[in-house]
Amino acid sequence: MTRGQREPMPGLYPVTFGEVELLRDLDRQDGWVLSKDGVPQSYVDLKDPTFLEFEYVRLMADVIDVLHEGALSCLHVGGGACTVPRYIAATRPGSRHIVIEPDGLLVNLVREQLELRSVPRLKVIVEGGRDGTAKVWDASADLVVLDAFTGATMPVELATAEYMGDLARVLRPDGTLLINLADGKGLTFARRLLATVTGTFRHVALLAEPGVMRGRRFGNLIVAASRTDLPVDLLTRRAAGGLTQARCVHGEALTNFIAGAHPIKDGDAVLAPVPPPAVFG
Repeated sequence: MTRGQREPMPGLYPVTFGEVELLRDLDRQDGWVLSKDGVPQSYVDLKDPTFLEFEYVRLMADVIDVLHEGALSCLHVGGGACTVPRYIAATRPGSRHIVIEPDGLLVNLVREQLELRSVPRLKVIVEGGRDGTAKVWDASADLVVLDAFTGATMPVELATAEYMGDLARVLRPDGTLLINLADGKGLTFARRLLATVTGTFRHVALLAEPGVMRGRRFGNLIVAASRTDLPVDLLTRRAAGGLTQARCVHGEALTNFIAGAHPIKDGDAVLAPVPPPAVFG
């Protein structure tokens, strides 16, 4: 532990939107899981922020690692235990972070129990995703990470063309958007979200474990998008060679994946997919 930091206490904690559970990783002394309603939300290793337990976070790190060298100015929509800001702070010293998280009591819990104050140059805006993003300056971010879930479901209002336009406003001309989404059989929501993203960003890639990419099982998919070229060849090699052994789909293959799906717009009646109970045991 850092000087003056007390040992985290496992247990159930009330937050603004219900209750979360803090669980110690029995295999790693400094590993902690933040869970809500039985769904793991975040994993952090307090001594080694470069250790990434969840497969989808490792895929996000693959994208982050191939961006231009040096410190990044980052916007994170969805906070949790701030795994990705911790990773970037460790691998790219000097980076700046704005985290938008609507649950103020959760933010306080992560500060008190999981050493959030130790992450340098990090500011939290306690707002919903769209209201918080509206307060961020134009062209101020090299990287926007959209990883916001209500339980195991992505809020549809954060998947619309209108919101993608606002995220594009925040990004610098060569900035990158990263989105974590979850879907299952048929990948209907994923296809519509990809149609939405490609309507705003010219260069888009999709990364996921092959079984998830084919819609054989429910899981996470990562979208990378930019108005300038993405290093898709390097991303493809990194994704295939990592622990997850994921696929990277782009170009014509991504067009075929979208297969005529319609973009999501404000007011559309869209249901975000809910995982089967067996996914989380």
